[in-house]
Amino acid sequence: MCILTRGLIRVKRYAHICKFSTQGCRRQNTTGDNPLELNNTIIGAEEDGRWPRRIVSGLQPTGALHVGNYFAAVRRCVQLQEQGQDVMMFIADLHALTTKQVSPAAMQDNTLQLTAYLLASGLDPARTVLFAQSAVPRHAELCWVLTCLATQARLAHLPQYRERTAGGGDLGAGLLLYPVLQAADVLLYRATHVPVGADQLQHLQLAALLARTFRHRYGPAFPTPRALLPADGSDRVRSLRDPAKKMSKSDPDPKSRIVLGDSDDAVRAKIRKAVTDFTPQVTFDPATRPGVSNLVLLQCLAEDKTPEEVTDEAGGLTTAQYKRVVAEALVSVLGPMRARAEELQSRPRLLRDVLRHGAARARRRADAVYADVAALTGLAPVELVEADKKLKVA
Repeated sequence: MCILTRGLIRVKRYAHICKFSTQGCRRQNTTGDNPLELNNTIIGAEEDGRWPRRIVSGLQPTGALHVGNYFAAVRRCVQLQEQGQDVMMFIADLHALTTKQVSPAAMQDNTLQLTAYLLASGLDPARTVLFAQSAVPRHAELCWVLTCLATQARLAHLPQYRERTAGGGDLGAGLLLYPVLQAADVLLYRATHVPVGADQLQHLQLAALLARTFRHRYGPAFPTPRALLPADGSDRVRSLRDPAKKMSKSDPDPKSRIVLGDSDDAVRAKIRKAVTDFTPQVTFDPATRPGVSNLVLLQCLAEDKTPEEVTDEAGGLTTAQYKRVVAEALVSVLGPMRARAEELQSRPRLLRDVLRHGAARARRRADAVYADVAALTGLAPVELVEADKKLKVA
């Protein structure tokens, strides 16, 4: 029995090992409409009906995921999966090379840890294509094709590059080309929709521009990807120590964020020390009370409630008392997930098999798209990998 076949068997058995969590999706839509369309703002060009709907998202294996990552990216993809949508989630290890380098062993450990938390969060490898970006060489190949269509002036104008260059110094070219690789990540699978936060809109707009530029120069190969913006504020979770900033994995203060691997006591301690203000009442006003409003948002996301419901329930509580409510709401979500992730991390072979099988599925899709790109541009014809052709995957 070949390695890929054995891996596929273990992936199918995974459903019996870990129960998938869809907490936060309790409110059901009973209108018959697509709940995603009702709960997300969609930005993009008009669809021409040619391209089947497909969602693509990715996360870097750089540091532990925090609750902002979970609510804004991971849980949204789980919700899409549960709606029966075609979802692809990749671990962006090529993008991670633009950050501070870690050892090869640490990179592999980070990749497996992220895989464990994605599975523990509810991603089902039988329904969602889950893989490591570097396992599909077409990402880098399409990135070069798109780089030849991009301009240095447009790339240098993007906010992430300007922020990193503001302090001076000699930065690597990978940082400049980072958004082009992001565009390749999306276009390589003909993604029609991409879950993003408002701060990532310009990068997705670049992907849409490159798709149109390719179409005008060579012919149609990609849909124009559209943004799925969350309506629940999950892309606006703030730092616990400085609510003027977003919660970030790169913040040097570990108390600024709650990571998915934090113990229950660590979650309680970080919420207890979260910066608020001197007004004791619990209200939701992000402009004037960002610290308290951030805590309200976290409870809303954890318990699938509105700010009005949360503040009504918190009537009569001081801010200090309310922090205990928020902490317990987060503990109820993160505790079971952490336990599942720890169990999965003790089975690295299973995690590698999940990624290997997902990469085989992704390569088949990527090869098919890149074959069209090669034909349109006059590059060498693509031959599908024989090993992947024998594996019957969609």
